[in-house]
Parts: sequence; structure tokens; C-alpha cells
Amino acid sequence: MDAFWNEWLGQKGLASDGELPLGERLSQVEALLRQSVLAPLANFAVIKAEGEDAAAFLQSQLSSDIRELVEGRAQYSTYSSAKGRMLASFMIWQHQGAYYLMVAADIAAAIVKRLTMFVLRSKVKISLADEWSLLGMSGPQAVETLRKYFPGVAGLESLQTLSADGAVLLALPEGGFMLALGENASLRQDIAAAELRPLAPEIWALRDINAGIAWVSQATQEQFVPQMANMELIGAVNFKKGCYPGQEIVARSQYLGKMKRRMFLVEFSQALAVGSKLYSPQLPDQSIGMLAASCQVAEDRYRGLAVVQSQTWSSGIFGDEAGTIALTALELPYALESVTE
Repeated sequence: MDAFWNEWLGQKGLASDGELPLGERLSQVEALLRQSVLAPLANFAVIKAEGEDAAAFLQSQLSSDIRELVEGRAQYSTYSSAKGRMLASFMIWQHQGAYYLMVAADIAAAIVKRLTMFVLRSKVKISLADEWSLLGMSGPQAVETLRKYFPGVAGLESLQTLSADGAVLLALPEGGFMLALGENASLRQDIAAAELRPLAPEIWALRDINAGIAWVSQATQEQFVPQMANMELIGAVNFKKGCYPGQEIVARSQYLGKMKRRMFLVEFSQALAVGSKLYSPQLPDQSIGMLAASCQVAEDRYRGLAVVQSQTWSSGIFGDEAGTIALTALELPYALESVTE
């Protein structure tokens, strides 16, 4: 997190690191649902791809169709190993001729290094764009604050973007905005001065959980084929675009029939870390899935995203081998129906 937003959090009485007390955590959850909020997203970083071959290079490496990515639009995407397992997931947008990839901060440097290995003779530069800050914003006051610089903010549809004054505004699925601020963006002071409740990034993450969107992090790298995490259902995979690492595995998983593992929105009563293995009495002595995201929403209630073998729901799914932490499936905002576009 850059020094400006770190200082802003301190002025609001929140440390930029360390665990939130339970009372503050639950207060922030309530604020996310009912108030106008601002969350500096220190858990994400930005990768920049620039150069005349940038589009072609990303097209050859990522699962989405980069040709469909124009200014004014954003898209989700993934980056996989040769075995089709996700190394990273992204939100991508274009700005002033370059491509920007929002990615989990704990894997950003490694992904830059890996992508750079495959540049070869392509005229493209891959780098960490540390000069950019990422903010999550939602609520009526957030819209009013943004309207000064982005007059069309109220009319933005999901994954549409607006650019102004060294900043890019992106409308998120299920509401809210992501604001990417360049280091010289003048609206930073206005955003900081607005009457917005500050949130920790782990609380803002509840928006993605409720939207059925999981981000690959160190804890979940190389654990899922994209479809296991429903990535094709949010537009992150295009099955007609051509070759990229793992494409053969991803395509075969799609066309051989119904996916055996899918990601579900779940609730449970005890804390489980992202990456925790999940179990079912239907298949004893083996893991049947993994927790991909988690956020505490009440004193004894947690909400998360779990990638599991779909057939095991009838016997119950648990966060421990003893079967004491039961997971309950909730309704996702999209249907778990396969797409092949």
C-alpha cells in the first residue's frame, strides 16, 4: 500500500496491517452492506503490459480473448500452468495503450517474473506498476464523490470503465466500483476527504465472495482448473480463442461433460483459512475440495467460496475430517451451467 493511503487509514484509526478486533470487523461488514465505504486494496497489485506486441503476447498467455478488450471495458482472465491449473487470476483493463492486470499481491512479483520468461523477442514489457493504487468504493456518497470526475458513473454497467485525470474507474459485478489511481491523479485528495467509512481489504473481499468471484493467491495456486472456480461463468475463459498455456487441459475439461468439481457460495460456523482442505463422509480419508475465499460475517458465522466435488453435497461437506464444521451451500448470483463461448 502506498504511503498516502497508509497514512489515511492511520488518521481513521485503522492500522494497515494486523488483525481487526471482532467488534470492528463486524461493524465494517455492516457498513459494507449499508453505508458508503472506501477500502484501500493493499491485498492486490497491478501488473502492466506495454509495447506494440502486448495484446498478442497476452492473447497467447491468458484464457480470455484479449481482442475483445477495448478501452471502456474490462474483463476477468486467468493464467495457467501447462497442466491447466491456475497460477493467477486477473481483472484486466486498457489505459492509454497499455494493459493493466489486477492480481493478488502475494503472487504479483512471481507472475511478472514468469510472464517475462516467455516474452522472448516480442516487443512487450511486463512490470509491476507500483505507482498505481487500488481502491474499492460503494454506496451513494461514493457515487457522488466520483461524479465530479466521472460524470457517467451512475450509468456504468458491470465491467465498464471510465478514465479521467490519471485514474480508471471500473464498475464491479453485483455493484460497487474499483478505482485505480495513478501516482499523479489529482482526485486522490477529494476521495480521501469524502465522508466514506474506511474498510479493511478483507472486509471488502466479501463483495467478491457474494458475487461468486475467487482470486487465486499463494494458498490456492495450481489447485484449480479455471472451470472448477467457475471462471468461464464470469467471462474469464474463451474456448474459441486459440492456444495458451494449459489450453488443451482446460478445453478437454469443458467438452468431456459436466464438471465434477465446482465452486459454491457457502457458510460455516468456525474460522477456516483459505486453502483449507474440505471433507465428506461420502469419500472418507481423502479431501474432496478446498476453501478458495473466506470472510467472517457474524460472531459465529463465516461466508466463503468452496471448490468441491458436487456429488458430495448429498452426504454433507465439512471443514474438518471429524465432520464438526459443516458447510451450507447458498445461492450464487449466476447459474452453474457450462458455457462454451
